[in-house]
Amino acid sequence: MSTGGHPEIDTSKPSIARVYDYALGGKDNFEVDRQVLASMLLIDPEIPTVARAHRDWSRRVIRWLVERVGIDQFLDCGSGLPTMENTHEVAQQVDPDARVVYVDNDPVVIAHGRALLEDNPNTRFVNADLREPQKLFRMAGLVVDFLDLERPAALIQCGTIHHIDQLADQQAIMRQYVDTLVSGSYVAMTHVHDPADGSEASKLAQRIEAGYRSTNATTHWRPRHEIETLFAGLEIVPPGLVALPRWWPAGPPNGDLDPIYDIILGAVAHKP
Repeated sequence: MSTGGHPEIDTSKPSIARVYDYALGGKDNFEVDRQVLASMLLIDPEIPTVARAHRDWSRRVIRWLVERVGIDQFLDCGSGLPTMENTHEVAQQVDPDARVVYVDNDPVVIAHGRALLEDNPNTRFVNADLREPQKLFRMAGLVVDFLDLERPAALIQCGTIHHIDQLADQQAIMRQYVDTLVSGSYVAMTHVHDPADGSEASKLAQRIEAGYRSTNATTHWRPRHEIETLFAGLEIVPPGLVALPRWWPAGPPNGDLDPIYDIILGAVAHKP
């Protein structure tokens, strides 16, 4: 939803949101973004595979929340560009009245996202820091006047919380979100995962994390038991905290998965 004319977008500087869009095969990116992805592929050639798994997971989760649970309002944090079957498109295909608030603090994402969504009255883009939940929830004219937080809502933290350095900070931030949501709400989250068991997946996770740190990327792989603590106060729904392709409410797909899928986990949890 735009607040004015189309903002000027600087195409000379890369945007991680547009890089992700390119990895998904989208068109909202520029040559500078494509160059960044090329350099990242030298570190992790499976980035497009993981990006597609992320988006496929998100699509299944959103559809399940709307069709099976009846959720009709979403707070999508660290959303990136709202393209390529993102939350609002999936939710509003099922329920045209579903409301979605996207949250990001990247000025390029804000400018581009608002321009893309200016004709969608049930979707808004909020310029805020997901690390400050209480400030976000108090934003008059935005979240509090657009979403009815006295009714169940879904919080989406897809590929976001693992960018926060300390586990204690991750836990505190998620606790604030969960405390604000009413009973019957849901939280959907993904987090990069190191099995820490000497397996090929664990070695892969450690190689990728080392490569990312060489580029100053703030992404922190964690073992399963630490990721599970981020769902405190919630009931994780079946099939649990699993590799993204294995999250299917009707049952996971059969067969083995490549180790690349074991280095990121996702879950949906219910607030009782």
